[in-house]
Amino acid sequence: MASVLDKWLWHHEYWLPPGITWNDLESSEHAPYPRPRDLVIAIPYAVVFIVLRFLYERWIAVPLSKHMGVKEKIRRKVLPKPVLEKVYTTKSTCPKEHDLLALAKQCGISIHEVKVWFRNRRNQDRPSITQRFCEASWRFAFYLLAFIHGLCVLLDKPWFWNPRECWKGYPRQVLLPSQYWYYMIELAFYWSLLLRISLDVKRKDFKEQIIHHVATIFLIGFSYSANYIRVGTIIMLVHDASDYIMECAKMFNYAGWRRACDGLFVVFALVFIITRLVIFPVVVMYTTLYYSMEIFQPFFGYYLFNLLLMVLQALHIFWAYLILRMAVKFVFAGKVEKDERSDVDESDGTEEDGRMESKSMSSPNHNGVLNKITNGMKSKSNERNRLPKAR
Repeated sequence: MASVLDKWLWHHEYWLPPGITWNDLESSEHAPYPRPRDLVIAIPYAVVFIVLRFLYERWIAVPLSKHMGVKEKIRRKVLPKPVLEKVYTTKSTCPKEHDLLALAKQCGISIHEVKVWFRNRRNQDRPSITQRFCEASWRFAFYLLAFIHGLCVLLDKPWFWNPRECWKGYPRQVLLPSQYWYYMIELAFYWSLLLRISLDVKRKDFKEQIIHHVATIFLIGFSYSANYIRVGTIIMLVHDASDYIMECAKMFNYAGWRRACDGLFVVFALVFIITRLVIFPVVVMYTTLYYSMEIFQPFFGYYLFNLLLMVLQALHIFWAYLILRMAVKFVFAGKVEKDERSDVDESDGTEEDGRMESKSMSSPNHNGVLNKITNGMKSKSNERNRLPKAR
């Protein structure tokens, strides 16, 4: 099995520049080099992160949420209806109009009551504000510590100030202990995010998050194996620079501290655009695409590495678009709207819906206007529910 992997997966022609083999990167007591098998240790470390997260959320994040004034929204209890529950769990959480009519006849209730049941049932499955706060708090703690650690690792290194130094002496660049631990901690953390993604708060960019985590794990693993350590640590630092600000802003948002959230959002937007849309493509990607060519000829690993960087950059552009949409709303409304990716509770205005439906049935010529009024009332209700007053 090992010989097959060495021949087809870890063949030096795929991962190393022409003329370099794995034998050239054999570690010694005085010159340690990265080894692909080192990456296996990240899996048990990921399990450790999951355990640490559980303890952190239980003993630190939950008490902190109470201290900061996080308040849960009261959700209506769903009456047990086996027929509707079976449809909800096996077919669709949001049935179409003709399905709603059939279900209403089957259960002996009105279509409106069926709609309200499914709406409340969806709200019941959504994560609580405390859950969202705990997730943001955990990520804030990690990203902040990771960013500080990255600065300690890189600030005194010449390649942090001069990108050409990333390739000086490549690939025979000695692996420093600080670089090793920076890599293993980051890799283990992203493995833990991927392993827990089905349990975390789901947002509209759920698929993009999976792509991001997979691309990041591949990037970290490949850059370590091919000894792209110097440029790899810079990439990780660039990403950590804005992430902890975003998670901190989320914490203030869930706690209802609007002014603090708005201020941090402005800081986050600026840092994100500078690091992800300027520094990352202009400095990092230019370094990997062009400066590296001064040292070696292109090979399979070169193309794969830069392809993964382009995937990350495409995600950066997508998220920048969402951020700019929020920024436009902030400029015109004077406050930050909800996260564009968030999945918020639906309005529970049952009585309002009933009154509007009865009016619309008695006045069919005005259905369009009444629908607009109903949607407007719902949107205002949602806005009041998700935007607490400033402290």
